Amino acid sequence: MAMTDADVVVVGARCAGSAAATALARAGRRVIAVDSARFPSPTISTHLMWPGGLAELARLGALDRVEALGAPRLPTASVEIPGVRAAGGYSPVDGIDYAMCVRRTGLDLALVETARAAGAEVREGARVTGLIWSDGRVAGVEVSERGGRAYALRAPFVIGADGRRSTVARLVGAARPYLSRRDGRACYYAYFDDPREDLRPVAAQWRQGAELGTAFPCDDGLTLVLLMPPDARSADFRQDPEKEYDRTIDELLPGLRERLRGCVRRSKVFGAHALESYFRASNGPGWALAGDAGHFKDPVTAQGIRDALRFGRLLGETLAGQTRPATAEEALQEAPGTPDGVDAAVAAWERRRDHECLETFYWTERTGRAEPVGPLDVEMHRALRADPALMRRFLDVYSRIVRPGAALTTPRLAGWTLRALLRPGTDRTGLLAYVARTARELRLERATLRSPPGTSDASSRASPVS
Repeated sequence: MAMTDADVVVVGARCAGSAAATALARAGRRVIAVDSARFPSPTISTHLMWPGGLAELARLGALDRVEALGAPRLPTASVEIPGVRAAGGYSPVDGIDYAMCVRRTGLDLALVETARAAGAEVREGARVTGLIWSDGRVAGVEVSERGGRAYALRAPFVIGADGRRSTVARLVGAARPYLSRRDGRACYYAYFDDPREDLRPVAAQWRQGAELGTAFPCDDGLTLVLLMPPDARSADFRQDPEKEYDRTIDELLPGLRERLRGCVRRSKVFGAHALESYFRASNGPGWALAGDAGHFKDPVTAQGIRDALRFGRLLGETLAGQTRPATAEEALQEAPGTPDGVDAAVAAWERRRDHECLETFYWTERTGRAEPVGPLDVEMHRALRADPALMRRFLDVYSRIVRPGAALTTPRLAGWTLRALLRPGTDRTGLLAYVARTARELRLERATLRSPPGTSDASSRASPVS
């Protein structure tokens, strides 16, 4: 490896990839990011960012570019079930006390521009087809550009930030998750012209029966309307997605139907179903996986962009502390970052990611189950409506400044359960069975949090694929 093209090659230049490239370039490292897309480029995403996600944009230096796209600030969040609506605001994260919903065409381009401004080279329309190996380590990538040109990029380290169907994950043998959950809901969304200025500062959610719908105002005067039906209903959408989407709003989600009065759908229906949440082994000799390539959660809690930005940036900063630009003078000296040192630092980065994300992973999995609104949901929403401080604490879980277990505490859950049991008409047998099941799951989750499944060396969980 006497000759290299970069200190780090990043495969994928969207949220995680651009964040890693920006951090590396700011530290003076030679970084090349390659992406098969040409930006601006759409991708399937519901693209809501809570204050914690916007704070990550600010840490990258990208927030001003993103704000310039014109998406409204959303200082209020609303959650509604039949008969109960709770609304509130957020605690500031680095001074940011609002959410935003920014379409990915503009968001991803802003991130690519931020990486380029920091000094990263971003090559668009370039698809990685293979990895280069040297002495058991990843030492670069093979690239095929649109138009037929093929070439190699050599680097001591490669970051795979290429999404759920990651080529890098497959080639290093890490595509199979070591922890996974099948998501309970499918996702179908479209964009509406939205003239209702009084409601454009509000990110809103409705649940009715087992159905869930949201309205998130975004850029260009549009509102993203996301439906998350039980995944079992995805067959209805596959037959005629436009018809079933409209029917769901008109017949099954009356609150959302009222919110959209006067709005006109301006896009086709986009969708995804049979999603799986997971953790993959995300580091090995000369490689790491960032963003959805290494970890994915059910979109129901809107955590994906925040985590991609945060852990992409932290991975870049980790590698920047372990590598040095190969100047002519430094070529005569011993490099400060040995391969073993780099691998150990990246393994610590993965452990940090898992430590910060595991409890949220389990909370998101429970939140995304396609279960009908029950008596415990009713009592929780009544409590949120009656107590603005509790509503704020609940929203702070979404911003990741409060742990789920610190907001949904055992005493609170017990109190809501007692009130539900005392309320006339409650199916007490069904409620007690639900509570017992949830208590068992929480005990298992707490045991897992004390000894996470991914704490063993990643190299023992993944092997290269030639």
